[in-house]
Amino acid sequence: MASSSYDRQRELQAFDDTKAGVKGLVDAGVTAIPRIFHHPPESLKDLIASPPSHAAAAAAADGAFAIPVVDLSVAVAARGDDDADVVAQVRRAAGTVGFFHVINHGVPDELMSGVLAAVRQFNEGPAETKRALYGRDRACKVRFASNFDLFQSKAANWRDTLFFNLAPDPPRPEELPEAFRDVIMEYRDAVTKVAVRVSELLSKSLGLSSDHLRDMDCTESLHAVCQYYPPCPEPHLTFGIKRHTDPGFFTVLLQDSTGGLQVLVDRGGGRQTWLDVPPVPGALMANIGDLLQLVSNDRFKSVEHRVPAIKSEGTARVSVASLFNKDLKRSARLYGPITATDGYCSAPLYRSVTAQEFIAHCISQGLESRPLDNYRLEKRTPMPAV
Repeated sequence: MASSSYDRQRELQAFDDTKAGVKGLVDAGVTAIPRIFHHPPESLKDLIASPPSHAAAAAAADGAFAIPVVDLSVAVAARGDDDADVVAQVRRAAGTVGFFHVINHGVPDELMSGVLAAVRQFNEGPAETKRALYGRDRACKVRFASNFDLFQSKAANWRDTLFFNLAPDPPRPEELPEAFRDVIMEYRDAVTKVAVRVSELLSKSLGLSSDHLRDMDCTESLHAVCQYYPPCPEPHLTFGIKRHTDPGFFTVLLQDSTGGLQVLVDRGGGRQTWLDVPPVPGALMANIGDLLQLVSNDRFKSVEHRVPAIKSEGTARVSVASLFNKDLKRSARLYGPITATDGYCSAPLYRSVTAQEFIAHCISQGLESRPLDNYRLEKRTPMPAV
């Protein structure tokens, strides 16, 4: 029976005050995770507590719901009206599973591996270095914390995060942790080029000119979210990150070879299934964000995804999510649904909103919410929880 003396707020504050994150608990040798990390049984009932084998994951991804692999070198070679096959592939992925791998994207393998190594080096380095950057002030261009929504969420997740606000106003070199000084700005430039090309394909997928989304400033802001998922002694009780959607326009994800990403796919008839997404060597992953689903008027899908916790005998998982959005500080531009393109015509499903208002709402609600529902004009019956 649960103890009546449990004070969640006190335990949350005590954990946050350590400024050591989840890795600090692991280093302390915990064999049972604190109660603040326990998720409700209903959210855990379908949990796969450790990443599946790549072979099993590939077998589970049937043809209708497999995450496609888009070759950007083919798209670049066929620029103009000759990239119709690639555009169709992106349109289908963005409108169904909301995710697609990109290969031959131009980011050198050594740069990708260098960034992932920096994430690991920082998190597994001196605790003093992490404590110096620990905080929850979003105005800080470089900050470290565990669970951005720690005090709003019903249950914490088993991960630590290093945040970089990389564009349009990047941090000064001296603000960067030493592990990142030789790689993070170079990676910013490289991944932004990928994002611009992805935005061109997404624009054409909507029947728009290739520069339409870029002209809407959807790649103006870049936040890099460096995730570190340590092994967990009780992975059946928690998540690396719970089910959520990404709030901005779109994300470009770099992940190591550990695996664990799961995407919630709609199989029709009210049936939803968690699809395991094994990493593709050398690939980046692109996924649709909430604001792009809003702007596309539901033609693109911002799909829920999650990462189970890793078993204690495993290796920490690391990833870098590059979140592309409008610059929130300088613009009051309203974003609303594009309702008529390329023979497509539909009434708007959402009210217009500034990116600043939308992101502020997401932050206030944490990962628990489905933020698009707050802006939907048409009331629909939500899909049943899995």
